[in-house]
Amino acid sequence: MAISFCTSLHTKGATPLPGPGPRQCKYTGQSVRALPIRILTVGKKRSRGVQFVVDEYIGKLQNYCSVDDVLIRSNPRNAHDSRAQVDDEDAAIMNLIRPDDWVVMLDENGQDIGSEQMAELVGDAGNTGASRLSFCIGGPYGHGQQLRERANLSIRLSTLVLNHQIALLVLMEQLYRVCNVVWDLSRGWLWVLDAFSCS
Repeated sequence: MAISFCTSLHTKGATPLPGPGPRQCKYTGQSVRALPIRILTVGKKRSRGVQFVVDEYIGKLQNYCSVDDVLIRSNPRNAHDSRAQVDDEDAAIMNLIRPDDWVVMLDENGQDIGSEQMAELVGDAGNTGASRLSFCIGGPYGHGQQLRERANLSIRLSTLVLNHQIALLVLMEQLYRVCNVVWDLSRGWLWVLDAFSCS
């Protein structure tokens, strides 16, 4: 089954296209530069089952691009106050983000995104001049102010609130789906099609 491809994402520095209704993806039939991916997740040690699935997806994704999975310990200074905990986690994340990263923050109040929009997000990032695409998954109290101000885009993968381990698995699967559908292995670039596979 195929569905029409894509809806514009609203990113910092991007102007949304005018007009209602479906439209063709701005990258249809074009190649765009693929970026290395880094996923920063705040949380406790993962269960063996979750880590097994994460490692499996990393192995699959590395056929298409470099993937770096970084687990940041929740509440690194054992703060008793939730605000202090968020600030500590925020500082730990910001220390791992480079000035030329394209930063996507996963947040329950972020913009709704589907598979088509995820593909467009990857295309947008490849055309920004950034050297890496970084996804940030927050801890139990969410993200801090520094990351909120730094992020180029804030998205949510579901209207349901997901814990960080489930959010990570959903993100990995969607990234693999995007790469599997639109990647041109022979050239090392993303080749955006005019339809998106739902299989």
